[in-house]
Amino acid sequence: MPLSRVEPKGSVVISARDFLIRGLLAGLLAAFAAFAVAYVVGEPPVRAAIALEASGGHSHGAETEAAGEHSDAAEEAPAPGEVEVPRSLQSTVGMLTGMLVAGTVLGGLIGVVSALAMGRFGRLSARSSTLAVTGIGFVTVYAVPFLLYPPNPPAVGSGDTIGIRTALFFVFLAISLIAAMTAVLVGRRAAGRLGGWYASLAAIVGYVVVMLIVMALLPTYNEVPDNFPASVLYDFRRASFLTQFTLWAVLGIVLAEFVGRLSGPTAATAERELADAGA
Repeated sequence: MPLSRVEPKGSVVISARDFLIRGLLAGLLAAFAAFAVAYVVGEPPVRAAIALEASGGHSHGAETEAAGEHSDAAEEAPAPGEVEVPRSLQSTVGMLTGMLVAGTVLGGLIGVVSALAMGRFGRLSARSSTLAVTGIGFVTVYAVPFLLYPPNPPAVGSGDTIGIRTALFFVFLAISLIAAMTAVLVGRRAAGRLGGWYASLAAIVGYVVVMLIVMALLPTYNEVPDNFPASVLYDFRRASFLTQFTLWAVLGIVLAEFVGRLSGPTAATAERELADAGA
C-alpha cells in the first residue's frame, strides 16, 4: 500500500518498496564510506592494542613463561580442520564484508521506517522526514548507548563478564528505542496544544531525562587496565564513533537525496497544477 500519495495527474506514488530499495542502495554506499574511515582512522589504534596484548602476554616471569610454553605453542598452531585468517585479510576483506552486510541491512531498516514515518512529522518533506528518522536512529541506537557502554579495543575487557555486559548493553538499547518512540508520540500529541517547536523541545527534554535516570541506575564496567595507554583507548573509541557517524550520515544524506529526487517531480507537478487552477 502506498504510504505517501499525491493525487494530481502525472504524479508519482512513493511506496514502501521505493523506500526499501533506495535504503538498501544508500546503505551499501554508506558502508564503503564507513569502511574507508574505519581503515584509515581505526586500524592504527587497533594495531597498537593488538601489539600491547601480544607484548603483555610475554611480560610475565620466567616461571609463568615456562609453564605456558606448551600452551602458547598449541595456541599458535591452528586446530585440525581450522584455517587461520591473517590479520591483513581481517582488516581489509573481512571488515569490508562486515560493513557491507551491516550497512545494507541498516539501510533497508531505515528505508522502511522512513516510509512509515512519512506524514508523521508535521509538514516535513520526504527528504526532511528521512533525515529526521536517520538522526533519531543514530542518537538512540548508537550515540546514547556509546555514552554508557563505549567500545573497548583488543586486550581490554574480561571474558568472565562479557555475557552480562552484552545483556546490559541490549537492555539499555531497548530502553533507548522505547523512550525515543514514546518521545516522538508524545511530541506529536502535544504539537496541537504547544505548537511544533515547543512540543519537539518537550519531547527531547523528556527523552534526555529518562535516559539520564536509566544511566544512573544501570551498572557500568570499567575493565581498562591502569597501565593501558589512554591515547590508544581514546583513538580507538574516537575511530569507532567516527565510523558509525559516517555510516549513518552518508546513509541519511544519500537516502534523503534519493527520496527527494523521487518526490521532487511530484511536488513540482502538484504546485504547477494548483497554480494553473488558480489562474
